Amino acid sequence: MKVALDAMGGDLAPAVNIGGAIDALRYYPKLQHLYLVGDEHILTAECAKQGLDLRDPRVSIVHAPEVIGMAEPGAKTVRRKKHSSISIAMEMVRDGKAEAFVSAGNTGAAVAAATLKLRTLPGVDRAGIATAIPNEFGLCHILDAGANPEAKPEHLVAYAVMGTAFSRNVLGVKNPKVGLMSNGEEDEKGTTFTKETFRLLKQTPGIHFVGNVEGRDLFETELDVVLCDGFVGNIMLKTVEATAKAVSKWLKTEIKGNPLRLAGAVLANGAFKALKEKSSYETYGGSPLLGVNGVVIIAHGSSTALAVRNAIRVGMETVENQVNSRIQEALASISLAPVSLE
Repeated sequence: MKVALDAMGGDLAPAVNIGGAIDALRYYPKLQHLYLVGDEHILTAECAKQGLDLRDPRVSIVHAPEVIGMAEPGAKTVRRKKHSSISIAMEMVRDGKAEAFVSAGNTGAAVAAATLKLRTLPGVDRAGIATAIPNEFGLCHILDAGANPEAKPEHLVAYAVMGTAFSRNVLGVKNPKVGLMSNGEEDEKGTTFTKETFRLLKQTPGIHFVGNVEGRDLFETELDVVLCDGFVGNIMLKTVEATAKAVSKWLKTEIKGNPLRLAGAVLANGAFKALKEKSSYETYGGSPLLGVNGVVIIAHGSSTALAVRNAIRVGMETVENQVNSRIQEALASISLAPVSLE
């Protein structure tokens, strides 16, 4: 397995990317080669600092002199910075030099580069980000979590098919349950957009559509894929992340303020660690951008080395389980007509 890592991407780059690379090379024997894409001088110095031996035949640096900042506009910057680490790493996937792209950098730029350089799969008009949310039953994926903020009903139908293929082939879910995010569970609830999406999903073969779902269902209901446009999905994801951080902070404050609670916390340390691991984005690594003609994994902007390592793992699993082939088969079976970009 060959992976191109945008080593300059993310809030804490390049240190966390090199740390994640070291761990990935250590823990994943199927990782045949890891390309560290970015400024050669900066990456060479960081590798020396962290002890990554560039004489290792499984790793090499691919020079990319430009970096797309986290706050820069995605598509415009991809066109302007043709030698950025995101662009060059994506081109390696396009040209077959790497099988997967991984980045914790600018999400908009990664989506734009993937769309421009890899194109979408037949039958897919817009790609979508599938982001994992842990719940009582395992993992639920929000799709789309931010790639396509102005989606059409037909796009969400494609997301349902792609999310089903990903859950089935990567996560091993036999019959993934798909829900449509709305403001009520009743069939007639929702906007004109969600009502039309609901109608189309009811007619779509090959998916287990369970109907409308609400925000609480992300955690309380057995769901594998929750559909929404990228605007709603991104807000929902960031709200969930912020809530988890706030609750953790409040809990620590309450525990530290009382000696008895502090003693109890010591006894419950194992439970706290398990909860942190289950709820942390680091555990899940990165989110696949489904629908493009290549494997693209988008990691959190504030990823740690552990998150980068796990993002590389997700990329390898997506390649290994031939998710794109499964998506194409599923789309072909329902003859989904692409929607015009005009």
